[in-house]
Amino acid sequence: MGDTHGYSSDPALQGLEGMAYRKVRAAHTGSLEREELQASALDLEWDMEKELQDPGLGLDRFQLECVEHRTVGNSNRADPDPDLEPIQPSVSVSPHGRFERLQEDPNYISHFTRAPPKGQRRSSCSLVKYLLAGVGLFILGLLIGHYAHSTDKPTPEPPTDTDLLEELLRDITAEKIQALHRPFISISDDNEEARAKHLYQQWTDLGLTDVQLSNYSVLLSLPGPSSSRIVDRASHECFLPSGAQCDLRNHNNNPTADQHFSYAAYSATGSLEAVVVDVQYGGLEDMRRARTTMNVTNQIALLKLGQAPLLYKISFLAEMGFGGVLLYMDPCDGPRDQSLWHKAFGVTLNPGGDPSTPGYPSIVGSYREEWPNLTSLLVQPISASLAKRLLNIQSVGLGSPCTPLAMPAASERKKIQLTIGTHSIYKTVNNVCGYLRGKTNPDRYVLVGSRHDSWHKGTAADWRGGSAMMTQIITSVTKQARRGWEPDRTTLFCSWGGSALGNIGSFEWGEENRVVLQSRAVAYVSLHSPVRGTETLRSTASPSLLQLTSDIQKRQLLSCIRGGSCPGPNVSSLQIPGDVSFFANHLAVPTMEFAFEQTKAEEKSSFLSEALFSAESPETLDPLFKFHETIAKMTAEVILRLINDPVLPFYPLDIALDVQDKLKDDPLRTPRLLAAAASLRESSAFLQSETMRPANDPKERDPSHVRMLNDVLRDLEKSFMVPQPPPGVYRNLLYSLNGKVPQFSILKYPLDPLKHNAVNKSLSLIINAINSAEKLIRCGLDLFENSPDDTN
Repeated sequence: MGDTHGYSSDPALQGLEGMAYRKVRAAHTGSLEREELQASALDLEWDMEKELQDPGLGLDRFQLECVEHRTVGNSNRADPDPDLEPIQPSVSVSPHGRFERLQEDPNYISHFTRAPPKGQRRSSCSLVKYLLAGVGLFILGLLIGHYAHSTDKPTPEPPTDTDLLEELLRDITAEKIQALHRPFISISDDNEEARAKHLYQQWTDLGLTDVQLSNYSVLLSLPGPSSSRIVDRASHECFLPSGAQCDLRNHNNNPTADQHFSYAAYSATGSLEAVVVDVQYGGLEDMRRARTTMNVTNQIALLKLGQAPLLYKISFLAEMGFGGVLLYMDPCDGPRDQSLWHKAFGVTLNPGGDPSTPGYPSIVGSYREEWPNLTSLLVQPISASLAKRLLNIQSVGLGSPCTPLAMPAASERKKIQLTIGTHSIYKTVNNVCGYLRGKTNPDRYVLVGSRHDSWHKGTAADWRGGSAMMTQIITSVTKQARRGWEPDRTTLFCSWGGSALGNIGSFEWGEENRVVLQSRAVAYVSLHSPVRGTETLRSTASPSLLQLTSDIQKRQLLSCIRGGSCPGPNVSSLQIPGDVSFFANHLAVPTMEFAFEQTKAEEKSSFLSEALFSAESPETLDPLFKFHETIAKMTAEVILRLINDPVLPFYPLDIALDVQDKLKDDPLRTPRLLAAAASLRESSAFLQSETMRPANDPKERDPSHVRMLNDVLRDLEKSFMVPQPPPGVYRNLLYSLNGKVPQFSILKYPLDPLKHNAVNKSLSLIINAINSAEKLIRCGLDLFENSPDDTN
């Protein structure tokens, strides 16, 4: 035991020297008649000391191994003997022990094969015992060395070749997503907490670390005990929002689920009797035309969805003095294969988060503002059939071309009574978040978000598909992690509650963790509503991610799910509704989302997704789950690139090109604005070619340079944030409102459209954003040029 202790606790080389000395001295404990054995042992001691001094004898391998294990296990120990410095640590570690190496030396063997003198059998037996003890110590050292070497061996670099990607995508199948989807069907539609707890347990079992279940008490706007009504004052007919007739004598009739479904969350409540005014899409020219024909104060506007954000149009109508708004979707704007005539829908007027705690999280102790309604207008969505009746249209054509709904010129305006009975109540929303820790940069987060809420009771189908896809992606990446793969960055998987009523869960969680996210969030990947149709594949990404998104979409569509009738690439930086809003607007991190839908992203229909229809179940919409598989695979590839690439796959030149594209055909552009955009392009191209390209080369890659470069790439979109955008318009100027004609949104929809200086303010915000982005790039280039590594 004494020898073992000396081997493991003393400095490696000193321990070996002392152990050899003790072994030789142990043979001297006999009588004086052992002279010849003593001489033999002294010869052994001299040979061993000579080997310690001569690295050419091969002992350096074992010495290095001992030094290495001592350093790993005892990093705070003193430095080894300076006399041993000539032994170079560049020699590979050998598992051979000291005594085994000595036995391989012919000189060493000759010492112990020399015939012992007569009468010295006892000494020979003692020597054999010591040899056996030495061999035992060597075996013990070998086991300890093997264990330490196997546990302390550094993990290899995460694989970046196509093998990992192919294995990850191969593990994502339609059958697996469908199997994960089935348990969600049995979860109660009106119990959001049960859904969150189900996901929490599922993600914990899959191996995500630090899965958290957070909840917030927030103000929700819900339908009242009776449905909203529209009464024609001339005919005294009563209509429900769907267009079905109702009984005026029964004020407490029990509405159906569809009738309860159609309401505007956070609308003003009460009753208003007024004239219906056709304002079409609510554009500036539409408003001026309406005001020239009558006084619109306290009247009810009949408004189409589309062309502009709903909140922008609602605020414009309130500014003009209207008292109420009836919303509808023109059938000419919707898909041709389904009728919208009698379909009711819902909308939310909440721009994001809990209205009672604007700008700060709804945690215990937070001040609550008494602000149950977000507008002074009575707002109610209605079906197209009811809108046709209120417009006094006798017939309408839905052929080709389709005839848009509009009030005839000689028609008399109807006078109606609008009654809205929604109510506000505090309820709890729940979020689930789990981590897959990164190795090299664990403090850099790639967020992936889905949702587990629905608009109203009986409409759970709109979240189940996304949750199943999210869980399958988690299953696949944790499977690779268990096999030894370690991502470079941390992945943060989140499922949000309260999304339908204004992305409440994501906003509250983001506001609570704002400081951490501002310095650590890298990108946001959305699975908000991935399959809401089967007609068009739409890919939405901020300009930083346009190239990556386009490349992945093209590769995935090579194996098209419809065999030859594949939709072409459709990648844009359109502003879309959903939980991506907080991360694009308040953090300005690059975002992306893949989705199948029924309509094309055209100007008129680009905001139709603001209407919340009763969703079809995934089994009906995609019975084979092939569309779900396609979206899940493309999303998984984006996630893998974001968490695994040493240099983030963000391209500053794409931002500069997007800026120039937005200004190219804009009549409001100025020479100064065009010059600033050209300068940004030049700087971005230089950064991308002279800094990003070398950083992607493993031979030239420097960790400090890569870290600084990634921070510049991550923060570039923050330059395009404006402090107070128009209602319903993203704070991030890089997102467009029109898929066909790219344009800065604040130029088309200025903050104060009725003021003469509104456009000039918007132009100033844009040029300041461009200059800010170029300064960030130039500061980054200066850092790389003057870094200490470049001066050596």
